[in-house]
Amino acid sequence: MESMVEVRSERVQQSIQGVVIQRTRLKLLFIPVFTSILVWACLVQLWHMRLLSGFTRVTKASVRVDETVHSTTPRNYTSNGFLQVSCNGGLNQMRAAICDMVTVARLLNLTLVVPELDKSSFWADPSNFEDIFDVRHFIDSLRDEVNIIKRLPKKVARSYGYHPVVMPPVSWSSEKYYLQQILPLFSKHQVVNFNRTDTRLANNGIPLELQRLRCQVNFHALKFTQKIEALGQKLVHMLQQRGPFVALHLRYEMDMLAFSGCTEGCTEEEAEELKQLRYAFPWWKEKEIVSDEKRSQGLCPLTPEETTLILQALGIEKNMQIYIASGDIYGSEQRLATLRTAFPKIVKKEMLLDPEELQQFQNHSSQMAALDFVVSTASNIFIPTYDGNMAKLVEGHRRYHGYKKTILLDRKTLVGLLDLHHNRTLSWAEFSAAVRQSHEGRIGQPAHRRVIEDKPKEEDYFYANPHECLCESARCEGLDNSTEVR
Repeated sequence: MESMVEVRSERVQQSIQGVVIQRTRLKLLFIPVFTSILVWACLVQLWHMRLLSGFTRVTKASVRVDETVHSTTPRNYTSNGFLQVSCNGGLNQMRAAICDMVTVARLLNLTLVVPELDKSSFWADPSNFEDIFDVRHFIDSLRDEVNIIKRLPKKVARSYGYHPVVMPPVSWSSEKYYLQQILPLFSKHQVVNFNRTDTRLANNGIPLELQRLRCQVNFHALKFTQKIEALGQKLVHMLQQRGPFVALHLRYEMDMLAFSGCTEGCTEEEAEELKQLRYAFPWWKEKEIVSDEKRSQGLCPLTPEETTLILQALGIEKNMQIYIASGDIYGSEQRLATLRTAFPKIVKKEMLLDPEELQQFQNHSSQMAALDFVVSTASNIFIPTYDGNMAKLVEGHRRYHGYKKTILLDRKTLVGLLDLHHNRTLSWAEFSAAVRQSHEGRIGQPAHRRVIEDKPKEEDYFYANPHECLCESARCEGLDNSTEVR
């Protein structure tokens, strides 16, 4: 009996030992299998993360190539302070200023607050930045260069008792001025407000990467709002359906004549009205102006009558569409009579669009100017009668987008020829030949900017001919790398 019990006990122990051995073997087998599964899972996860990361990088890089002049490396946004800017002037003066201020913010590593637009000038346009430009696109397309915010944080806002330093930077200033004179201000003050922004950055002598950033802002980041762009393109389409067209920036407008002191073609009463307007604006320093002297120096816009003769001399055909890109012509429609007789296909946006379509832009001169800007950049030929900010900015856009024909009128030469023709010293054939010959090299073809030492106001304007942003392509073949100096 005892032997039977011993046998059973031995069998049980053997069974238990077998189970233990089997479990031990299973454990030994499970450990490498589990480890292998864990390793493979980690590898798969790592590969998946790298794939997504690579895809994201490729996508972002593609967007940058599409939206900027040159791809850039994302920056560290360790900000030295906040830069506020209050732009002054009309649409295109403010546009160039915004490009400069973005560049200054990039140079000094500042956080830029979305610029405030001029509401107190002659035009009294109440438009905000977001009424004219696509603010989200502006911020997003520059995020790899400059940190831009819509408004100041509450802790440094005026409403919370904080008062920024308010000042105008020195005109035509170099990189050195901003680094040595402006940057130290931010070590004492969190916020600096530039209350005048026109021509505050030099045309020349700026590092190449900053010049190209100015182009990136101008040609890519500053997009008009969808409603402006859509209506502008509608105008372009309507004109193109009828054939080629000239965009004529006829700057014979009340503000231009008043502030320039140019009264050619005006009656005595009109000349006095313009003078009184000039005196009504204290910020305009030049009050007593001799119109004839200004005109002889080429500093006056051409009159509609003078413009008619110049267009005919240049060979513009009578049946060519002429789109008048301007505000109200001084003297109203009667001043356009001569021009309309010579070129019957004169049109304006008010003639092409329904009143309801333009209603939303009424009393918003900058938004109306934006429509003319869209049409002017798309025209077959662009001819400005005065080299103001719109003329320069449109010229620059037309250079950048393929050197479209822009006839840059040499007014000093032209007024001399016009006077000789009027007093019968020059026949029509001689006059027209002289006009064409004097403009053979003034049609917006590739060229480097002229630099006039110590005379930045007289040298070529950066935004009219940003050659640093153009000469990496076949469009600039044959140009050397130097800047023309005179």
